[in-house]
Amino acid sequence: MSSARPTPQPRDHYRAFRPITTRWMDNDIYGHVNNVVYYSWFDTAVNALLIERGALDIHQGGTIGFVVETQCNYFAPLAFPQTIEAGVRVAHVGSSSVRYEVGLFAEGAPTAAAQGHFVHVYVDRATQRPVALSAALLAVLDTLR
Repeated sequence: MSSARPTPQPRDHYRAFRPITTRWMDNDIYGHVNNVVYYSWFDTAVNALLIERGALDIHQGGTIGFVVETQCNYFAPLAFPQTIEAGVRVAHVGSSSVRYEVGLFAEGAPTAAAQGHFVHVYVDRATQRPVALSAALLAVLDTLR
C-alpha cells in the first residue's frame, strides 16, 4: 500500500462526464455534502453511462453488476446548490469485473473535489454467480479507458 497522499486529478484524467444536481438533503449539518452521498454519485455516474450506451439493462438484462469494493478521497467541499460534474474512466478490466475511477468536480473546476473508485463484479441475475463481460459492455469500456 502506498503511503503517498493522493492528489486531485485534472479533468483530462477522465473519459466521460455527466452532470449531477445536488439536492438540499445532500448537505449535512456542517453545510457541505455528506460523505455517503459521494458514493451514490459514483454509482449514478457509472450506471447511467452504461445504461445510456446500451451496455446495461437494469430491468430486463440477464447480467447485473455488484459493487464489491469502493474508496473515496476528499479534497474540497461540495454543497447544495452546486452542479457536480462526474468524470468516469476505466482503470482495469478483468474477466468478470471492472474497476471504475470517478472524479467529482464542482462545475467548471479544473481538478477533482473528490475522487475514488469502485469495482463491479458482473453476475448472472438469476444465479448471482460471476459471468464473463459481454461484448456490448466491453465495447463501452474501451471508450472509457
